[in-house]
Amino acid sequence: MTYSAAALVLFSGGQDSTTCLAWALERYGRVETVGFDYGQRHRVELDARLTVLDGLRRAFPAWAERLGADHLLDLRGFGAVGESALTSERTLEMDARGLPTSFVPGRNLVFLSYAAALADRRGLDRLVGGMCETDFSGYPDCRRETLDAMERALNLGMDRDFRVETPLMKLTKAETWGLADQLGGRALVRLILEESHTCYLGERGALHAWGRGCGACPACELRARGWDEWRAAA
Repeated sequence: MTYSAAALVLFSGGQDSTTCLAWALERYGRVETVGFDYGQRHRVELDARLTVLDGLRRAFPAWAERLGADHLLDLRGFGAVGESALTSERTLEMDARGLPTSFVPGRNLVFLSYAAALADRRGLDRLVGGMCETDFSGYPDCRRETLDAMERALNLGMDRDFRVETPLMKLTKAETWGLADQLGGRALVRLILEESHTCYLGERGALHAWGRGCGACPACELRARGWDEWRAAA
């Protein structure tokens, strides 16, 4: 197989970004990853990132050949400005605008700006993210319309031809589990289940059927429901 282009995956260490990383490794000749420390309460995901990357390299030698450098950027100053239930001790609920308090204003826009600057220096022309509007969590910066506008702004402002890829955009969480199975079989599903981190509260206790987490926050509920729907259809 001939691979073209090179990609930078926005990689948090969660289910969606791990699936997106596998998707990119199937398509691009060189793939790098970038994570962001923005003062998140669930900063255990920063450790999960490294565990998942190591697991991918060991379980998938063909992917390991194309998996390049990992980058971690310090955005804690931004996290303090965009204070939310993900960066401070606040209750996970709906605010006066009808948005979840887990919404960090402008987070994906900031992430993409930093990712594009890094990609420019690293010679990467694809930015891959796990944003999804089918299982819409109430985050307006996850909509494809937002990302199309951001893609255009980045290309105009940096005189580049970046493409913002969102392979999960139209998938349900059940379909995301299915895509992982399609890409890497049960080995990838098991790695995501056991080692990736999605829980907003940072819980890494008991291993549930769908993975680790508190089981009560919106991220855990969405992941668990998707797992049940995928297994029921299998």
